[in-house]
Amino acid sequence: MLTTMSLFRPTLFVSTIPSFLLRFCHSHSHSHSHIDDAVSSFLHMLHLHPAPPIIKFNKILGSLVKMKHYPTALSLSQQLQFQGEITPDIFTLNIFINCYCHMCQTSFAFSVLGNILKRGYHPDAITFTTLIKGMCLNGEVRKALNFHDDVVAKGFQLDHVGYGTLINGLCKVGETTAALQLLRRIEDHTAARPDVVTYTTIIDSMCKNKLVNDAFDLYHEMIVKGVSPNVFTYNALVYGFCVAGQLRKAVGLFSVMKMENVKPDVYTFSTLIDGLCKEGNVKQAENVLALMIKEGVKLNFVIYNTLMDGYCLINEMSEAEYLFKSMARGGVTPDVQSYSIMINGFCKAKMVGEALNLFKEMHCKKLVPNTVTYSCLIDGLCKAGRISNVWELVGEMHDRGHSESLMSKMEDNGCIPDAVTFVTIISALFEKNENDKAEKLLHEMIARGLL
Repeated sequence: MLTTMSLFRPTLFVSTIPSFLLRFCHSHSHSHSHIDDAVSSFLHMLHLHPAPPIIKFNKILGSLVKMKHYPTALSLSQQLQFQGEITPDIFTLNIFINCYCHMCQTSFAFSVLGNILKRGYHPDAITFTTLIKGMCLNGEVRKALNFHDDVVAKGFQLDHVGYGTLINGLCKVGETTAALQLLRRIEDHTAARPDVVTYTTIIDSMCKNKLVNDAFDLYHEMIVKGVSPNVFTYNALVYGFCVAGQLRKAVGLFSVMKMENVKPDVYTFSTLIDGLCKEGNVKQAENVLALMIKEGVKLNFVIYNTLMDGYCLINEMSEAEYLFKSMARGGVTPDVQSYSIMINGFCKAKMVGEALNLFKEMHCKKLVPNTVTYSCLIDGLCKAGRISNVWELVGEMHDRGHSESLMSKMEDNGCIPDAVTFVTIISALFEKNENDKAEKLLHEMIARGLL
């Protein structure tokens, strides 16, 4: 771990750019005319006498950074340093830090920080935020938190963007408690007071960790403190309540959104529809769908798949099939998941012929079946006594490398393999000379008491 002294020890700026960066620059800058224009303008200004102000060079370097051409920006900055009459300012050096951080070169980024201090410049909030973001991007979140403590101890201040960046980094690695503690430290700081993005980041992390009640408490806190929730705040909470099986609260929040004039987006609708369908409440999901259409939110394949799965769950295959056929008319192309949902539904409804037809249709459309597709169809075929079809599918699965997790995938999709399923697949494996896998399944069958 870097100490406070090592973080702020003035070091010479690394003026020698590694050769691979220059090669990267030359190989990429000529492929896009706007990159060529930026490089040409920069080189032209370098040879003007008197030289233009540094702000002109910063503008070009900043545009290259926005286009994510970090090596190109650094290559140009090397030439800038050789011009004695042009002095980089704090904005130039911040750009260098940003480039190094995005290229996972945080040690070079800290060398630039040392150069800032050596030149007598004062690092600003952008400097610290960029370094913290770089450490978070490189998976050094704890180091970023310690760096923050060093910075504050030395009398420097971060703004709400810097704290938001650090809190986001903590949440992404599951350090929600540390993120909340940091939030408590800055809630009353005027310059760094957390905004809706910061609160929402922690609320989202709490919901993903199934701490939805804690997230709901924080949601109320932010309102009391005068921070208005946005659609992302509500989306996180709706998701959290749906996952926790608290559908009534999820629907209640949906109503609150309308009262607060926060417009639900496609994610809000799809999350709520998914939660209702998984609880078997497809009729209420239909009402949400109707509202979605009324609001002018376009249906995507997630919505279609979710509703089809809901209809299959309650064995309303005619409704599911109608939706499946409606996808193309609505401008949405069914994907592998769409077909797998329908094949699973047909098999559970003992409509194996329809399931096989869809499977053949997948092949015609060059859609590659996944383990879910195979497991559902094989289970249905086993229970329907279609042994020859099972052997063909087991062989196809083996060729595609799917056969290892067959039984677990069946159970994940609500297909409980019985003795018939086991025996049929074991026989098919022996037929294909997959003896080791067949014996493994045989032992699993015995362990389950299916003799």
